[in-house]
Amino acid sequence: MKNLVKKNIISLKPSATLVINEKSKKLINEGKKIYKFGFGESPFPVPEFIVSKLRENAHRKEYLPMQGLLELRKAVSKYLFDRTGNKYLEQNILITPGSKEAMLLMHVAFNGNIILSAPSWVSYEPQAIIGKNKIHWIKTSRENNWFPSSKELEKKIKSIGKKNTLLIINSPNNPTGTTCNNLKDLAKVLKKYKVLVLSDEIYTDLSFNNNYDSISKHYPEGSFISGGLSKWCGAGGWRLGFFAAPSQLSRFVDYLKTLASESYSTVNTPTQFAAVEAYKGDYIDYIKNTTKILNSVGNYVYNKLKSNKVLINPPQGGFYLMPEFINKKYKNSSALCEAILNETGVAMLPASEFGFSPKRMLTRLSYTDFNGGNFLKKVTEFETIDEEILEEYAPNVVEGVKKLTNWAKNL
Repeated sequence: MKNLVKKNIISLKPSATLVINEKSKKLINEGKKIYKFGFGESPFPVPEFIVSKLRENAHRKEYLPMQGLLELRKAVSKYLFDRTGNKYLEQNILITPGSKEAMLLMHVAFNGNIILSAPSWVSYEPQAIIGKNKIHWIKTSRENNWFPSSKELEKKIKSIGKKNTLLIINSPNNPTGTTCNNLKDLAKVLKKYKVLVLSDEIYTDLSFNNNYDSISKHYPEGSFISGGLSKWCGAGGWRLGFFAAPSQLSRFVDYLKTLASESYSTVNTPTQFAAVEAYKGDYIDYIKNTTKILNSVGNYVYNKLKSNKVLINPPQGGFYLMPEFINKKYKNSSALCEAILNETGVAMLPASEFGFSPKRMLTRLSYTDFNGGNFLKKVTEFETIDEEILEEYAPNVVEGVKKLTNWAKNL
């Protein structure tokens, strides 16, 4: 049978983040020592009271409304208002099986141009391809925290012309671990040209400066927001996210609801009831303690790696860093990562998966290979988290970074 699969689907490949996670597990099962710096997953347990709500509702088997449980949508609405000051009404919020699905539905429904920063999360581009939207990349620089300048954004918008256009922005960022310092300036440009924006706020609660910043604060009428429980709440496997639209774009959510009804129908019932507690409860201390740990671990990795052989920005949120190795030995970043894995056991991802040229020796490093539950039980006892504490509670990170640092010295 010829032409069985559509051309835009044939061009896709499995998500690199999931592939490296499965590869790392396979190597570990084969008895090899692997430092899992390739997959970005929260190391912390879901707060117990939220877990108890899941248990309480495990018996529930009824279908909930396709848009999501009303009480949950109201909780998400308040959560967003408390953080952004903007009213994202419950009727304009869609509950989805993870924020990844929310963004996929958006790409399928949206008809136009997608602007992505190089680098961007691995799934933005494939999802745009699935939605048959044209992708436009913007170059960024280390000096600007790997985010576009307002000048570059305006230049890109002008080159596209007066067409439906949407920018995707993610801060704190995956893959860089940096935050965007010029959201207000970017918002001015977007507003000027009536370009929409999707603010992927899956990591925003994990900002190390304890400041939940959102481009929607500066451009509420044109800002979609996606988020979920996987990062700040440690519930990646629960698969619960949301998509929120301002009142001016409420019709867009209606089309997403239709897509949801014809695909996953509704998010699983027990998880939605547990998520009500997650979004209504007070988990400030939980977030404060987890970000304290992540900040300490991230800065330890940063300080150990930075050298004349490794260029790297300090961590500002989430749990990633993007080291660039200065060398002429390897042809591309994939070959570099393969060599590092084979010679040190450190698993990372090449930045070519995130929109960079393969010739740049950039990599994405996730510093979550430690038992977050054990660390979380003790963190309140530590005024500061030094290397000795990290050796006890994050030994794989410490050992893996030492191997990577020694390897880099020989470049």
